[in-house]
Parts: sequence; structure tokens; C-alpha cells
Amino acid sequence: MDKNTHTHEEPKYIEGPIRRSDMFREIRKNHKARISRIEDDFVHGFDKITNYADTVTIFGSARFKETHPYYVKAREIAQMLAQQGYTVITGGGGGIMEAGNRGAYEAGGKSIGFNIQLPQEQALNPYTSDSQTFRYFFSRKVLLAYSAQAYLFFPGGFGTLDEFFEIITLIQTGKIDKAPLILVGNTFWGALDEFIHKTLYDEFHAIHAADMKLYKITESVDEIRKILDQHERKQLTEILGS
Repeated sequence: MDKNTHTHEEPKYIEGPIRRSDMFREIRKNHKARISRIEDDFVHGFDKITNYADTVTIFGSARFKETHPYYVKAREIAQMLAQQGYTVITGGGGGIMEAGNRGAYEAGGKSIGFNIQLPQEQALNPYTSDSQTFRYFFSRKVLLAYSAQAYLFFPGGFGTLDEFFEIITLIQTGKIDKAPLILVGNTFWGALDEFIHKTLYDEFHAIHAADMKLYKITESVDEIRKILDQHERKQLTEILGS
């Protein structure tokens, strides 16, 4: 057997409420196998994503059906991205994730799904040209954020908001390169934008004015295309000028 090949049992999921003392006892007992599973997630994930360039990651609710206006919009935008030569990456599930993969897939582009293994398994949507299943949310999130040329956020729940705030924090703190952060959905994201401006900035002074320029709210496919084109030209200018 290859010395780099890891063998371990599949994780056993804990159901129902658990006391903190029991949780730490379980972690200590299985920490070596857990570390091995985490390593597998990252090794396989990075092996996968390094095969692709010019990636755009799409986030959003898994609950929207194909008739939902934002499903339709995500599918349309993903088609445009594929036609522009971008690889579309999503979390591999349904709703907006499916719409993003579907648009790219139907346009003949590269459509990647980073799925998650759950006790009640999330099925990989049928519109991916390549995929990877992760055991852990945190390793999956790293790969969804890694080296993307842009991030598109559609309306969603706690998971979508979590991913948005993590990525904007990474950009704000310089932990990842600045890239377009596009929020698709004027009404949905407008409410958050108002909270950021009025509460975080005006009332509590918890962010800088420049932080509010890290994202752009729009529903226009043409505007999204222009934002990506401008970012690409800026990157090229910086490379040629360095």
C-alpha cells in the first residue's frame, strides 16, 4: 500500500443534544482519525481545484426551485460566465448551486460542484462536469474561497451569510487578494447594505468607509460582465507594470 494512502473508518455522526464534556471526550478519543479525514479533505480539494483557472464561485440558497426568479437569474449569469471562459464553482447542491452549475454546464463550460457529506446526504446536482465531496464544512469553505476571480452571492440563509462575511473579512484584512464581491438581489441585499451603512458605520463606527466599497449590489448581467472585465484588466495592468 502507498505510504501516503490513508485508511480510516467513516465518521460516526452524533445525533441529538450532547454535553460539552462528552463532546470533548469524543474528540480526544478520535482525534488522529479526525485529523486524517481533515487532511484528506484538503489534499483532495486542492488537487482538484488546481486543475482549473479563472474560477468564479456562486453562493446562495439551496431551497429555490427552478421557477424561482433567482434560480433563473443564477442560471443566466452562469451561462454568461461560461461563455466568457470562467469555470463556475458552487457547493454542488440544489437551488442556486444547481442553477449556477446548470447554466455553466448547458453553455458547455466547466462546472464544478464541491458537495458536502451530511447525515442526511445532500445530493450532488446533475449539472457538474467535475466534483469533490467534503466531510467538513470548514475545509469545503476554504476551497470555495480559494483563488477565485470573483464571488457571486444570491439570496440565501445562514450559510450564505456566513460565507459572505467570511470572504469579505478575508479581503478586508488582506488575507486573500481583493476580488469582485457581487451581491445579486437588490431588495434582499439592500436591507443588509442599509444595516452595514447605518448601524455598523454611522452608529457604531465598527468599520471603515472603504469597507463598504468591497462589495457591489446589482442584478444586471451586463454590469456583472463589466465588473469582471475591469478586474481582469486591472490585474493585467498590475502584472505588466510590476
